[in-house]
Amino acid sequence: MSLQRLNEVRRSFLADLEAAGSDAEALEAVRVRYAGRRSGLLQELTAALRELPNGEKRDYGRALNELKKLVDSQLREAKRRTAAASAAGSRPMVDVTLPGRRPPRGAEHPVHLVRRRIETIFLRMGYSVEDGPEIEDDWHNFEALNLPPDHPARDDQDTFYLPGGSLLRTHTSPVQARVMEEYEPPIRIVVPGRVYRRDSDLRHSPMFHQLEGLVVDEGITFGHLKATLETFLKELFHGVEVRFRPSYFPFTEPSAEVDITCIFCGGKGCGVCSRSGWIEILGSGMVDPRVFEKLGVDAERYTGFAFGLGLDRVAMLLFGIPDLRLMFSGDQRVARQFA
Repeated sequence: MSLQRLNEVRRSFLADLEAAGSDAEALEAVRVRYAGRRSGLLQELTAALRELPNGEKRDYGRALNELKKLVDSQLREAKRRTAAASAAGSRPMVDVTLPGRRPPRGAEHPVHLVRRRIETIFLRMGYSVEDGPEIEDDWHNFEALNLPPDHPARDDQDTFYLPGGSLLRTHTSPVQARVMEEYEPPIRIVVPGRVYRRDSDLRHSPMFHQLEGLVVDEGITFGHLKATLETFLKELFHGVEVRFRPSYFPFTEPSAEVDITCIFCGGKGCGVCSRSGWIEILGSGMVDPRVFEKLGVDAERYTGFAFGLGLDRVAMLLFGIPDLRLMFSGDQRVARQFA
């Protein structure tokens, strides 16, 4: 008789569960009726186990445990279906006739804008654009460019050295060395690219961008260098004056720093130019004959000049960017200002 009662409860539970469907309140009523802690039918059936003769307890207990598992699994499954149906019903309807949402548009980075502008100027002057590896060897980065083993630039406080003797290039000049090794003059190139040095503050970054230029041919003089850079800088920074100051670089002789009149005060003197009216913009000079000799170029027949500038610094000047770190933040709001 007791097992018959369990079967009756099982049939009535399944019937009530089916009748409740996806109605959350009806399902809760079914749960309370059958699995409620105080007055559920499963509690009553468990209490009845104590009144049974010992010979019937084993079969009754086994059937009761199976019924409890059935009730528990069926209630959990019904609850899951009800929650899924409720979530689906709460989703807003999609009007497929509405126009789609356009994703936000990016913009060219200020450094890329400057690089493209400079490349355009030199392409019109008959130059070609070259590229080279960012992981360099000591020969092309230092030795071929007349930087001896004891030069401060080789110190690991300034240079990122890699296992095996390689390094992250500290300037784009190694590309000039590679071009002179591979091609016979005349050579007229500009080399833009990323370079790396151990430096990081308001105006310096461990990764930054440079652009170098190189001309090698018969009869090249400092006058050609001066005319080239004046033409380039007056095209890039409209209305500026240009001046040359003697300087020193290991791979050029003679060498010169090049300044332009401050684009913010017009040369009158302001905080940006330290009240001098001038801003240093690039370094330049005639290629040292010893560099030619190292790279297999006939220094008796050919002469040449080289120059280099920081693209990040030019972008800061042209676009009025106060902090170099803004250009490497990845914030699209910075780039969109110059779209």
